[in-house]
Amino acid sequence: MTEQDLYKLKFPIGEFEKPKVISKEHINEWIASIEALPQSIISITKNLSEEALNYKYRPDGWTIKQVVHHCADSHINSIIRFKLALTEETPTIKPYFEDRFAQLIDYNEPIDAALSILTGVHKKLSLLLNHLNEDELKREFIHPEHGKRFSLEETIGVYAWHSNHHLAHIKQALNCKGRFN
Repeated sequence: MTEQDLYKLKFPIGEFEKPKVISKEHINEWIASIEALPQSIISITKNLSEEALNYKYRPDGWTIKQVVHHCADSHINSIIRFKLALTEETPTIKPYFEDRFAQLIDYNEPIDAALSILTGVHKKLSLLLNHLNEDELKREFIHPEHGKRFSLEETIGVYAWHSNHHLAHIKQALNCKGRFN
C-alpha cells in the first residue's frame, strides 16, 4: 500500500480547510453537520455485530467502536473549549492524548454510553452554537499543541469536519469488512 493510499484511508474527506472568509452560510452548514452526527452514527451502527464494530478503517487504525468512543470524548472536550472561550479572555485549552484515550478499557466496551454522551453533548452544543452572535463567533482560545489562536467560528468548522471525517471512517470500515484487522 502506498503512502498516498494510506493518506486517503486516513483522510477520506480530506483535511479541514478554513475558508478565507467564514460566512453565515458556512456556520449554518457546519452546525447542521454537528447536529446530525449522533443520529448518523446511531443509524449506521444500530444493527452491527460485535465483529463489525471491531472492523478497522485502515491498517493500524481504530475500530468502529474506538471511533465512536473517540467522538464522544473529543466532543466533550469541544463543548468545554467553546464554553471556556465564551467565559474567559482567550483561555489556553488543555489538549489530550487521543491515541492514549483509545487504549483505555472503555474503548473496548459497548458503544451505548458513548452514543448517549454524543446525543446529549450535541444537543447542548447545537443550542449553544445556534445562539452565538457575531462577537461571540470571533472569540478565541489558544491551543498550545498548535501554538496558535482559534476563533469559535473556525472551531465550528473544525468540529463539523471532525464529525464528517469520523463518520466517513465508520463507513469506510464497513466497506472494508475487516480487511485491515
